Amino acid sequence: MEGKKSTFAVLNPINCNDKTEKKNGLTYLSWAWAWGIAKTYFPDANYTIYENADGWNYHTDGRTCWVKTGVTIGGQEHIEYLPVMDTRNRSIPFEQVTSFDVNKAIQRSLTKALARHGLGLYIYAGEDLPDAADDEARAEAKPAPKKAARKPLTDDQYWSIVANEGKGLVTKLGWPYRTAWIENYKPSNEEIAKFDHDVDLWRTANQPQK
Repeated sequence: MEGKKSTFAVLNPINCNDKTEKKNGLTYLSWAWAWGIAKTYFPDANYTIYENADGWNYHTDGRTCWVKTGVTIGGQEHIEYLPVMDTRNRSIPFEQVTSFDVNKAIQRSLTKALARHGLGLYIYAGEDLPDAADDEARAEAKPAPKKAARKPLTDDQYWSIVANEGKGLVTKLGWPYRTAWIENYKPSNEEIAKFDHDVDLWRTANQPQK
């Protein structure tokens, strides 16, 4: 007798290509469509938009902002943190963020949280970041000042960040550890995907025993 398929096994094979849209080099999956698919297959699916202590639907350290969302299917929640960004995937300064920017970030964050359950996960293997050609064009137009290279993380430091992200902790500045790691170390798309995978593995390995 064939066992019941997992949520990931159901959602991951679904082709989302005709429901995506490219804007300024970024690939977006329609949140409304993605949520409709999730509810069709899993009527008990629900989502959460996490507010800060003041009841705002976004979080800030006074410099930039981010949102925190979660999608729960079958009793399992996947949480996604996403900076409030412009169309070039750059964090918008706190004083310039609008409610429209926050709303867009929430929808993208929820779509990415759904991707952790399997739906459209392949899209985020790099297609949601600016093309290298765009980066090169900007670099040629305005050379960036040279900065001292940041020392690479040791294995212990990396896994400490993974564990802190897995626990849902934030840095002293109030940043999610994933966001701080991306901002400080500018990892590649492959490194970000590996980090997310390692966090999921850590959470699975450290779930309370029933």
